[in-house]
Amino acid sequence: MITPQKAIRYDRYEFKKWEHHDAETIVETPVSLTVNGQVWLTFMCTPVHLEALAVGFLYNEGVIESMKEVEDVRICEHGDNVDVWLDRSIEQPVSWRRTSGCTGGITAVDLLAKPDVSFSGNRFEVQPEAIGNLVEMLFESQELYRETGGVHTSALSDGEKVVLSAEDIGRHNTLDKIAGLCLMKNIFPEKRILITTGRISSEMLQKAARMEAAILISRTSPSSLSIEMAERYGITLIGYARRNRFNVYSNSQRVGG
Repeated sequence: MITPQKAIRYDRYEFKKWEHHDAETIVETPVSLTVNGQVWLTFMCTPVHLEALAVGFLYNEGVIESMKEVEDVRICEHGDNVDVWLDRSIEQPVSWRRTSGCTGGITAVDLLAKPDVSFSGNRFEVQPEAIGNLVEMLFESQELYRETGGVHTSALSDGEKVVLSAEDIGRHNTLDKIAGLCLMKNIFPEKRILITTGRISSEMLQKAARMEAAILISRTSPSSLSIEMAERYGITLIGYARRNRFNVYSNSQRVGG
C-alpha cells in the first residue's frame, strides 16, 4: 500500500552555511476510480481515506445519494485504484471538465446550475468569536500537516466541535473525503459548517452546497464566481479567517453581533 508521507533528504542554506536534513514530505500519487468495473478517472491525491474519497466524489457529483446505493467499495492490493460497485448500472459522464482545483480537479457538474438544496430555512447563527475558535479547531486536526506540511485540511463542524476532518494535497479532495466519511459513518449533524485551509473556488462552493453546509469558512480567499454562487445559494461565505478577524462575503445574517 502507498503511504501518505515519504522520507526525504534535503540541503538547507542558512546564515552562510549548508546543513543536511532528514524529513518527510506529503505524497501525491495517481489513484484511479473504477465504477462497476469501468475506469472513470484518475485522482491526483494523498493516499489516505481513499474509500471516502471515491464515495464522496460520487456523492458530490450527484451520482449517488446514500450508501444504500453502494454495494461494495475497496482499495486494490497496490493502493492505486478504488473499486466502487453500485446497485445499478450507470453510464459514465460523457465529458469531464478540469477545474481550478490544485493537482487537477475534475467534475462533470454544471457549476453554474443551482443545486437542488435550500438554505433559506437554515437560520442558525454563530457568534463572531466562534469563527476564530473553529479555525483553531481546524489547525488542531492537522495531523499530516504537522508531520510534513504541504497539505490541505478541511473539517466539518456542528458549530461547537469538529465532527470530521480530512487532509489531502488537493483542497477539493478534502471535501470529497468529508462527504464520503459522512456517508460511510452515517454522520450528518443538523448544523453543518465547513472550515478549510484552501482557497474557495466555484468547485469548492458546489461541494459545500451539495453537503448542505450553510457556512463555509476559509483561511484564504474566495474567487469571484464562488461569491456569486454563495449569494445565489444562500450560503454564508467567510474568507481570510483568523482568531480575531475575518471577511464575510455573502449572507452575513448567520454571523451574530
